[in-house]
Amino acid sequence: MIVRLRSLLTQWTAVVPVVAVVLLAFTWGRDLPGAIVALVTLVLAGAVLAAVHHAEVIAHRVGEPFGSLVLAIAVTIIEVALIVTLMVDGGPKSSTLARDTVFAAVMITCNGIVGLCLLVASLRHGLAVFNAEGTGAALATVATLATLSLVFPTFTTSKPGPEFSTTQLTFAALASLVLYGLFVTTQTVRHRDYFLPITRLGEVIDVDEHANAPSARAAGISLGLLTLALVGVVGLAKGVSPTIESGVEAAGMPQSVVGVIIALLVLLPETIAAVRSARRDRVQTSLNLALGSAMASIGLTIPAVALASVWLSGPLVLGLSSTHMVLLALTVVVSSLTVVPGRATPLQGGVHLVVFAAYLELAVTP
Repeated sequence: MIVRLRSLLTQWTAVVPVVAVVLLAFTWGRDLPGAIVALVTLVLAGAVLAAVHHAEVIAHRVGEPFGSLVLAIAVTIIEVALIVTLMVDGGPKSSTLARDTVFAAVMITCNGIVGLCLLVASLRHGLAVFNAEGTGAALATVATLATLSLVFPTFTTSKPGPEFSTTQLTFAALASLVLYGLFVTTQTVRHRDYFLPITRLGEVIDVDEHANAPSARAAGISLGLLTLALVGVVGLAKGVSPTIESGVEAAGMPQSVVGVIIALLVLLPETIAAVRSARRDRVQTSLNLALGSAMASIGLTIPAVALASVWLSGPLVLGLSSTHMVLLALTVVVSSLTVVPGRATPLQGGVHLVVFAAYLELAVTP
């Protein structure tokens, strides 16, 4: 019976990504009636779960921290492609799209996912334990990238408004790529042990004791299906965005809320994977996913939009408002205090979730 259920689950996770991409091809760029929206939403949820399954297969094959890196980069590349496409098609009204999406990703990952994982791990196991060296390095990189790309444009004077000049944008793009590349090298080559889960006694866990690693062929198939699933997640999320937009408008909320909802949908696979790792007392893996996603979102989005700005006609607004800068500063301070001890209680998880709730509340009622 167990073998049969496992076989059915594997078949299901293989079929849903294909169905999601096929449905995306038939619905892309069209006005969808209510019944089709409901179907798209159902398939979207299935694609999210399938993406998590295949990401875990790959992670089990390649080990940590490569597994979490694969999921973070895969999601971000597709997200960046979506952002650039929307900016090219959206005209001047999309001038703040990159800023809003990147900042939403930072707040969702650094407060929402981190807070939820710390809370789940500490409630389930008494204390959330992680490697302070690796997590601190990731947090420092995220804070630097966010400041260079999202805070500085508000204060520069070469161009009016919260925009970079061409030279400044080029520097921010190159700095983002260099820092992200340096971090990935540190995470996967020179100091890989800093990003591995640890025991209560501080010993590094480099082997998953639960099952044998899947074969290279199985991991390769999962990589292809993961890509299909993520394309389906992002594309279908965009497909239901007009319905979400209409609902947001009917509720009298700002249009920026649409971007937050889309970001939540896109980051849902990483959220589920991170929480599962936290439940297994692999908090470092959860933090790798969360902070790695924030870092990839900035480190890949800013260079991409900098390149796209060559043919974009409208302005490219990257500078945050004063309210968002305060939230970013609070996030950096709270995250630093969380990381330093290398362990967290439910209190730290609750603090991060309250900051995330404040972000959502201010997004709804600015």
